[in-house]
Amino acid sequence: MKAFASRSGSVHALYRSATEAVHRDIYLLTSKNRGKNFQGGLLHKWEINACPMSSMDFAENSKTLIGAWETGGQVYWARITGERPEALVPIPAPGDAKGRKHPRVAINERGEVLFVWTEGTGWQRGGSLAWQVYDRSGQPTSEKRAASGVPAWSFAAPAVDVDGSFSILY
Repeated sequence: MKAFASRSGSVHALYRSATEAVHRDIYLLTSKNRGKNFQGGLLHKWEINACPMSSMDFAENSKTLIGAWETGGQVYWARITGERPEALVPIPAPGDAKGRKHPRVAINERGEVLFVWTEGTGWQRGGSLAWQVYDRSGQPTSEKRAASGVPAWSFAAPAVDVDGSFSILY
């Protein structure tokens, strides 16, 4: 589970269910009254008879909140709006999914999104890092790269620099 308190005072949570031994769906909950009451629902279905090691992330700028998660070896991000979770549009990382995990996001004031994830990581195993920058409309830009050398038990930490450019620590 990943919880996030936004600048507006709303509280958001992404979590993976574990029902009937096969439903590992992602749910989004939102509270607009500082955690007193929550509303939400199913964001993304996943049936697998396992307990996947995965993670989620949130980021915001002054206008937009985004969330990221993994389902079935692919990573996704979406703009979190006032819409019901099932109406949100998940954006997958481009290309063939190769054991993608641990998505991380950053958004600058121009609305550009840096989407970062690991590939090939697992229990006691490192892997590589990949990232894609999206424009303010959610379309991928030409900035897409990968790098090897992610240690076991690690993942990326994207950041927005003062000038609005992005940095990645790992």
